[in-house]
Amino acid sequence: MDSPQNFLVDKKGKTAYLTVNRPDKLNALNFATIKELGQILQVLKADTQVRGIIVTGAGAKAFVAGADISEFKNLSRSQAKDLTQTGHHQVMDVIYNFPKPVIAAVNGFALGGGLELAMACHLRVASANAKMGLPEVSLGLIPGYGGTQRLPQLVGRAKALEMIMSGEMIDAQEALQWGLVNYVVPQESLITKSEELLEKMYTRSPHAIATAINVVNEGLQAANGGGYNAEIEAFTSAFDTEDFKEGVSAFLEKRKPNF
Repeated sequence: MDSPQNFLVDKKGKTAYLTVNRPDKLNALNFATIKELGQILQVLKADTQVRGIIVTGAGAKAFVAGADISEFKNLSRSQAKDLTQTGHHQVMDVIYNFPKPVIAAVNGFALGGGLELAMACHLRVASANAKMGLPEVSLGLIPGYGGTQRLPQLVGRAKALEMIMSGEMIDAQEALQWGLVNYVVPQESLITKSEELLEKMYTRSPHAIATAINVVNEGLQAANGGGYNAEIEAFTSAFDTEDFKEGVSAFLEKRKPNF
């Protein structure tokens, strides 16, 4: 593939470092970024030199501060469905089922699609200043990249519903307490801790690790039923509602929505 426009991809030893590189937009996931990420993942999956991946965001402020809401305003229903299906099938599901360990190094804000990206990874290491949340209800939407399914798996139904229905952020220590992240470290130690975890895994059987990821996910998928498809349909339907129109307009106009 051509040189990435929205990512930095570096390799050191057996580790690939995948950095979302849109710091002026707090690394927000626009359409182009999602599609490019899908392509990069396929390259790294096929790269036999790569045994693990660290995903992070450029700059000190944000891992990924959500989707690029300005792109939502004029989407048709079919375009909205294409957006959520592409995110699910080409990115989030690929990471979730990736046969090599993928660690999210969460620096700063991980909101909306950014938290969903982190939750798709196998482990999460957060910097002490990290803030996480799914604010989609303030836009008249629901999480559309697996958040309604993966958050309850990690923190339980009650806490997941609290986070989704309030749309409010939690800090790194609360995320650790609830099991949303594996570790919290000072920001300067974020990549080092992620590397340390991967180095342990590199001493284990890569075949056994890939098998373990697959079997754990099979069990969770069986318990989950059709939840992911239900999320795609519900996210798409939201684009037809007055609440969505008001929520996105309010966001872009920097005012509180009037629901």
